[in-house]
Amino acid sequence: MYCIQVDIPHYLCEIDDELKAIYHSKDSVCIWVFGSREDRNNFVDETAGMLKAERESHYEKHYLVKVT
Repeated sequence: MYCIQVDIPHYLCEIDDELKAIYHSKDSVCIWVFGSREDRNNFVDETAGMLKAERESHYEKHYLVKVT
């Protein structure tokens, strides 16, 4: 197990873990937040093997909820 100590905002910690997908690269950690467990699982399946930029684009196109 590897632990990297970081200050994660409290509001992210309060979100149900089943609504988050966590990815990392050599220089960042990304926490993707979804409206449902099904969306999270679909995203994980759809983005398997993608690079970070590709995942970001896919998330923004298919899952990002725009707040107005």
